[in-house]
Amino acid sequence: MRRVIVLGSTGSIGTQALDVIRANPDRFELVGLAAGSQAEQLAAQAEEFDVDDTALGAAEAEQLVRDVDADVVLNAITGSIGLGSTLAALKAGRTLALANKESLIVGGALVTALAAPGQITPVDSEHSALAQALRSGTKQEVRRLVVTASGGPFRGRTRDEMGGITPAEALAHPTWDMGRMVTTNSATLVNKGLEVIEAHLLFDIDYERIDVVVHPQSIVHSMVEFVDGSTIAQASPPDMRLPISLGLDWPNRVGGVGHPLDWTRASRWTFEPLDGKAFPAVGLAKKVGRAGRTYPAVYNAANEQAVNAFHEGRLSFLGIVDTIERVVDAHDPPEVLTVESLADAEAWARASADHAIAKLS
Repeated sequence: MRRVIVLGSTGSIGTQALDVIRANPDRFELVGLAAGSQAEQLAAQAEEFDVDDTALGAAEAEQLVRDVDADVVLNAITGSIGLGSTLAALKAGRTLALANKESLIVGGALVTALAAPGQITPVDSEHSALAQALRSGTKQEVRRLVVTASGGPFRGRTRDEMGGITPAEALAHPTWDMGRMVTTNSATLVNKGLEVIEAHLLFDIDYERIDVVVHPQSIVHSMVEFVDGSTIAQASPPDMRLPISLGLDWPNRVGGVGHPLDWTRASRWTFEPLDGKAFPAVGLAKKVGRAGRTYPAVYNAANEQAVNAFHEGRLSFLGIVDTIERVVDAHDPPEVLTVESLADAEAWARASADHAIAKLS
């Protein structure tokens, strides 16, 4: 029986995690819940699962992680505001089931230095797939990681064809049902750029050996290529309950959380190279990942400001990545990475992004 705290319990990942816990009362006990602002939904969840310990807001969620006895903390908070809870979970010695990729990306060495081997289990479908495939060989046998991308709703378009994209169009993802920030990040491929940085930090593989390939069907969630020419792929219908369940009880598999592929029906899987000119976010993410220090935090913070401006009608779709690039290029990082220097860099990035957005609009 694993005692679980779910942070971000009212969001997409959080509610699906509760589905997994609800269906497996013999394996998981829910002992804590935290949400950002949905107080009524949080209260209803606490009543259903008979949970006494709840939190509303990032600061209270962090305190909940410190105070409540648990084996696993699922961090499904959206954005870099989840960093405090990630650090608290690691310091407390709990397994961190990480859906809040931003906290690892922004925290970088601060997070990886705290984590014991195996203490962080990935919940993103791509990184869960990589973790599963990596069990087929040693690290020395890995040639490269191949992260798959659906391509989002604008796959196949040139940059010129994306000039007039509306927020409604950006939110019409062909495969996944996600929140506003993550869905928009998928449309710009910023999300895939963040996932490349996350893959580097989780698995300690050089950026030169991490590739992105477009796979519109979203069946193969990622692949590992080994030195003997063999490629191991993890495939399953797109359903986040599978990687969530693995994150909660790694490396054990939870029966019945997902449905297998139907091999009696004809199907076709396609793979296409990423168009880096139309979608420069991945290349820019590799650049900031290599630069390290506070650059990934600046990339992420500038993106959050730009996405919000796009949905408020103050910035074009193409202006999102243009804004990130301007802010990254202007960044002067501190010599030492600390929680305080990260906070300062993020504040600078948000202010710089707002200034750039005002100019672009």
